[in-house]
Amino acid sequence: MTSQLLCYTFLVFILPCPMILSLSAAEQNFIHRVTGLYSADREADLRAALSQLSGIKLVSLDFARAEAVLRYDPAVAFKDTKAEDIPKRFDERLRSISNHTLGVQPLISTPKDQLNRIEIPVAGLDCKACCLAAYEIIYRIEGVAQATASFKEGRITALIDTNKTNRAALEAALKKREVVVTSVAP
Repeated sequence: MTSQLLCYTFLVFILPCPMILSLSAAEQNFIHRVTGLYSADREADLRAALSQLSGIKLVSLDFARAEAVLRYDPAVAFKDTKAEDIPKRFDERLRSISNHTLGVQPLISTPKDQLNRIEIPVAGLDCKACCLAAYEIIYRIEGVAQATASFKEGRITALIDTNKTNRAALEAALKKREVVVTSVAP
């Protein structure tokens, strides 16, 4: 037992700590669909929020699909959470940290080449909060894989699965919430 203790002491002082090695060895890359990425400048907000979540690192971000590759050890980042409950727990934590403007959802199973890009010209989106509200109206519709909202460009863009939704449904949802849909972008 003394030789084991000496060996462990040697490893701690000469080599990286075995505990740290085992933690980093358990880290994996996970792809998550990130909600709240309605414009490219939201990447900074995502990075800031993730910096507050211990043990979770952003590896890459595909803004066009609203998907992030994140590296973490589920046993460390979501201690005492069952594997099937991790996505829900992750969403809750990210929403809490970001004042409910960012979250994670399951990936869209529809292949990208089967999604249609829809652009809807709108008027009256004059700030980030308005864009977030319009974005949230759209991304919550079943069949929307990704959405953006730009007050600078005066439009909302969405990648949709046409087997589940269509342009008319998106426009109707916006109009119901009093977003002005125009015929041409300003």
